[in-house]
Amino acid sequence: MRGRYAPSPTGQLHLGNARTALLAYWHARAQGGTFVMRVEDLDTQRSRPEFVQANLEELRWLGLGWDEGPDVGGAFGPYVQSERFWLYKRALETLRTSGQLFECYLSRKDLQDVAGAPHGTGAAHGEAQRSLNAQIEARKRREGKTPSLRFRVEPQTLALHDEVVGNVTLNPAADTGDFVVRRADGEWAYQLAVVVDDIAMKITHVVRGDDLLPSTGAQLLLYRALGAEPPAFAHVPLLLGADGVRLAKRKGSLTLSALNEAGVRPERVVGLLASSLGLIERPLEAHADDFTETFELGRIHKEAFRLDESHLAWLYGG
Repeated sequence: MRGRYAPSPTGQLHLGNARTALLAYWHARAQGGTFVMRVEDLDTQRSRPEFVQANLEELRWLGLGWDEGPDVGGAFGPYVQSERFWLYKRALETLRTSGQLFECYLSRKDLQDVAGAPHGTGAAHGEAQRSLNAQIEARKRREGKTPSLRFRVEPQTLALHDEVVGNVTLNPAADTGDFVVRRADGEWAYQLAVVVDDIAMKITHVVRGDDLLPSTGAQLLLYRALGAEPPAFAHVPLLLGADGVRLAKRKGSLTLSALNEAGVRPERVVGLLASSLGLIERPLEAHADDFTETFELGRIHKEAFRLDESHLAWLYGG
């Protein structure tokens, strides 16, 4: 069994990130498996080198350790996506040869216009977008425009047994439609990179937030197209703020670094997050490794958890 956690170095990690990281760590350790740390820094606009080290330090402060990663090495490195572009290029050629990719010249405005039309297909890229793309393709080529590359998604349903959600029917044509694998500016898209990396690193179990469940259908299609067996998926409920909205780095949600600087003990963070998952009845100070032997995904709450002032007061020692 090989599990992983894959933070994006676009800011300091918040409590929601910590909760998912702990779940991935506990699941791997409880199964006697290997826990892999991978840095997903494809977003060059927001990723910062200084956050790579900061994120690793935050996770170590929380009590996590990993068997493979950017700071400890391993047999399947490098463990930073920006150093793995050759793998994505190789996978892209495989997909191109199989005829499952097409060039897309539509701008964001084009896509918005089609989605908002009376008979538009909404957010997912489908027949209407393909039709418009075919109309402008020759002109855009003459103008020297560089296209993005999309994976063609035909109408279909996919069955998935999720280790937390249960049996799910996915509809990738509706959820994502034809999805980008390489952007027009040459940057690699998340969907391709995450699948290629999980295949190359032999990841067998993926624990991640349930906000990513809609993208799983697209990823299953990529596994199939690349001739690989997909991992087992466990989509876990999110941690929400007092306003009922999921925590986010760009919103300045409470970070592990801020808690550390305020003198909060990591055992308090672990205890609060464990109680939010139903692993203990109420918040109690606990070490990350206190749950590694007894952890079971089937025991965690299936609903999102909302933090309120009482939880934060306990966190700070109240």
